[in-house]
Amino acid sequence: MDWDTHRREAHALSRTQEFLKQIVYGGNDGIVTTFAIVAGFAGAQADGVAQIGGIAVLVFGLANLFADAVSMGLGEFLSMRSQHDLYRNRRASEMVEITENPAQERSELLHILQQRGVPDADAGTLADLLIRHPQITGDLMMSYEFGMLDPDEENPALSGFMTFLSFVIFGAVPLIPYFLFDPEPQTFWLSVGATLFALVALGLLRWSATGERWARAVSETVLVGTVCAVVAYTVGVIVGG
Repeated sequence: MDWDTHRREAHALSRTQEFLKQIVYGGNDGIVTTFAIVAGFAGAQADGVAQIGGIAVLVFGLANLFADAVSMGLGEFLSMRSQHDLYRNRRASEMVEITENPAQERSELLHILQQRGVPDADAGTLADLLIRHPQITGDLMMSYEFGMLDPDEENPALSGFMTFLSFVIFGAVPLIPYFLFDPEPQTFWLSVGATLFALVALGLLRWSATGERWARAVSETVLVGTVCAVVAYTVGVIVGG
């Protein structure tokens, strides 16, 4: 396999992992946000809620689902655009410093190499070599000095869309029983089961994206959703009871 082929395959894998991250974060918020509506109405037992319960859950649930999905998608887009702008501005300043004061930048580069375990003699040789290549030095300084990675491979619009899409898809799961059945007590428990299934699926996606232990990924995802659901249900009982 030649270098270009390897680079393209590695690049595609990186993008897939990035999309999985958007799915995990958007999906988790979608599930929790929508089930909070379901749990809140289930917890409220005031007169009149039972008669309009199914319609209320769907109306408020869908309105909240799409409003929050748009908000999260646009928020992801704006956040990534801001990160891009910050990186470019900081790198432009760094390139000016490398051009105007190479001795100082060489000293900083030497210190960075020594901190990372490069022997003094080799660090000096590397620093002398790298400072003659400003673009490479700029990339290294951005990564090691400022902890900022080049975001040009990221697409803010696509990341925002994936966040929106995952929020809608996963967030719709708790509402499915209310589309299929009358708003009886068992419908709420079907929603609980559907939500649990969605959280487990999301935890497995998180495991796939991060490579951490699957039991931890699933349990943490389910735990977060459960805590939010209990809070929403408790508030519903207090307000509606």
